[in-house]
Amino acid sequence: MQTIRVAWGTGTGPTAMSAYDAALADANLHNYNLVAVSSVVPGGAAVEAVGTAPDLGPAGNRLTVVEAHASTAGPRHVTAGLGWATSANGDPGLFYEVADETDADDIERRVREGLDAGRDLRDWDFEDEEVRTVSVDADPGEYASAVVVAAYGQSEPIL
Repeated sequence: MQTIRVAWGTGTGPTAMSAYDAALADANLHNYNLVAVSSVVPGGAAVEAVGTAPDLGPAGNRLTVVEAHASTAGPRHVTAGLGWATSANGDPGLFYEVADETDADDIERRVREGLDAGRDLRDWDFEDEEVRTVSVDADPGEYASAVVVAAYGQSEPIL
């Protein structure tokens, strides 16, 4: 069974991209080329909230992800949230992601509403649901980013 690891982080910097890179570094996912996919958990996969990702392969490799991320310029607040619904019997599952300049409670509510809507579209047996959110404030004159990333398995060579 393959494992999808959910990691999260925040960061600040002088540009939106540097803040995003710092947030990915906080999650230990900054050395990969992230390839975003839509939000389906393959059947039989396990989803594990890890906070900080382990080593998933050499720097520069391609890593398949579902990602919630947002960046903002200060003075503002930003939150990212990622939720997942899975089953114990090996059915596929769902991810749902939301990121915005709002608080964690609002993001979590919106993630859960999205998961509910996604479940309504599918005839799968869902049993478990989890949500992770992360927030950060940007001070005046800086940027801040928040990320929650579901990393599918190990990275793969890009060339």
